[in-house]
Amino acid sequence: MRVMVIVKATKDSEAGVMPSQKLLEDMGKFNEQLVKAGIMLAGDGLHPTSKAKRVKFSGDKRTVVDGPFAETKELIAGFWIWQVRSIEEAVEWVRRCPSPHPGTEIDIRPFFEAEDFGKEFTPELRAQEERLRAQVERQKKS
Repeated sequence: MRVMVIVKATKDSEAGVMPSQKLLEDMGKFNEQLVKAGIMLAGDGLHPTSKAKRVKFSGDKRTVVDGPFAETKELIAGFWIWQVRSIEEAVEWVRRCPSPHPGTEIDIRPFFEAEDFGKEFTPELRAQEERLRAQVERQKKS
């Protein structure tokens, strides 16, 4: 099962407070453990929302809003994408994670898999999805 591990923003992360050398070292060690265990597929930190844009949809209309955005507790400061056997395994890994900022919360969200969509995900749509994923993988390699 693939999961996205979402590191929630804090006042510090939104203020652009950079991690200490110790935290960078601890996170590096943690990421090495994830890679060695074959769990980590991707992961990155995100700039604060003061450098972000938001696009709001209303019917055919698109409105672009400049950051920063108000609700810090709803914002994302970083993420990982992991391949785990279960959500419980992901929880165990998150419990080992160094705390990025005081008060940080981390959400674990499973990705939808093809089986989750039922009969609406037709063989033609599955084939299209597989082609697109293969194209993305080829682009990564070039």
